[in-house]
Amino acid sequence: MPPNPDDYSPAATLITFDRPIPLLRQPILSGADDSLVLAFKNRQSWESAYKSCESNIIQQCEAGARIGCSVSASSKCAPPWWRSLIGGGLSKEELIEREKCEEREMSECFEASRSNCRKFAEDKCSPAFRDARIVVKGGGGDEKVKKCVSELVSRVCIGEKSVGGVELWKLEGSWSEFKSRIEFSIVRGSDLLEKRF
Repeated sequence: MPPNPDDYSPAATLITFDRPIPLLRQPILSGADDSLVLAFKNRQSWESAYKSCESNIIQQCEAGARIGCSVSASSKCAPPWWRSLIGGGLSKEELIEREKCEEREMSECFEASRSNCRKFAEDKCSPAFRDARIVVKGGGGDEKVKKCVSELVSRVCIGEKSVGGVELWKLEGSWSEFKSRIEFSIVRGSDLLEKRF
């Protein structure tokens, strides 16, 4: 309740919402049948989303590993339980030795956990990004497009009308369909993941 129940000012009555998070993928026409598919707009957006996914998972995993390693190091380097029964406290040298033990155990545990975190992030991100679609300018290596381009180049540069008995003047599909396929193509993330590693 506002302090004054009769206050109808914008500050008292308006509710502000956070700005919407932009979509990682956007609807793209898939081809001749005019169906829409969700795809990354370019290779850079796919790579940045993949790196962001990996780094967020690694960051969270390492934060959890630090907590687990500190608890483990503390319990490994703790004095024996019976030490408190005989009433003796820890000497200064023993406290220094325990501190060194905890640092050593923490360092070893965390180094082992870091490599596991990287592997865990890769295992979680790769399946989702492997199947993702990405818009690639210039055909993206589609074999059908390469064939059409080579036919056009042969016609224009060499003046050939047929190659191996195949009539070059007969293109598959209309010119507008061919042009749209040349302008962009959609590839899968698995094609880029193979090149990335």
